[in-house]
Amino acid sequence: MIQWYPGHMARATRKVGEALRLVDVVVEAIDARVAHSGANPALNRLTAHKRRIVALTRRDLADPKTTRRWLDTYAQRGIDAIAIDAREQRGVARIVTMLAAANPASARAMGVGIPNAGKSTIVNALLKRAAAKTERRAGVTRRTQWFRLSPRIELMDTPGILMPKIASQTSQWKLAAVGAVPSERYDPQEVAGRLERWVRQRDLGRVPPLDAFTAERGFVQRGGKVDAHTAAQSYLRAFDQGKFGRISLESPDDAEAT
Repeated sequence: MIQWYPGHMARATRKVGEALRLVDVVVEAIDARVAHSGANPALNRLTAHKRRIVALTRRDLADPKTTRRWLDTYAQRGIDAIAIDAREQRGVARIVTMLAAANPASARAMGVGIPNAGKSTIVNALLKRAAAKTERRAGVTRRTQWFRLSPRIELMDTPGILMPKIASQTSQWKLAAVGAVPSERYDPQEVAGRLERWVRQRDLGRVPPLDAFTAERGFVQRGGKVDAHTAAQSYLRAFDQGKFGRISLESPDDAEAT
């Protein structure tokens, strides 16, 4: 079981609920590779009465056809959605255009999402400077902070909030694989094994088997003993960095995504 809901997330959830009265629009960052598991139902309920923009982040790491299908699905649901790579200024700038359209006079927005979904990276890309602290691990942002994106637009960055209980074991390993859960909260060998089985079932030949990856990278200790723990960590890191290609772990027609 992979679960992680520290005290600061409970406090952050309360603060998000209290601060919603101050904003016109909610910008939800969701990792495009896990567009179903990466959407927190609690945030959906909290922000249901607000206009919402979904930013599918890490577009460069997700399968482009699957991302397109997710965008179509959001459109069918009447939700504005955009797929972005925070390193590309043109794509991120479209968020400002969408915010301005939401309230031409003066717009206040709130950025929400689960840990490591890319909220703070979006803020920094919009500001064109490293104003919000970012790292490629979960739980870096711990407090809310306002940023002025333009003379008429402000955005509040909030801590990543995971669901109190990740009910599905499938969602648990997928969220671990994309870095939404700290590495100390799960067994990397278990998650890497689940990822390998998922890949094998879909015949993604560009992703090496875990044992072949382990041998090629030299994760063998003296006496021929395999360092399986470190190998699994490296395997997950290679996936998360896109070394195996652009892969989406969920599509709109998956049973759990409907």
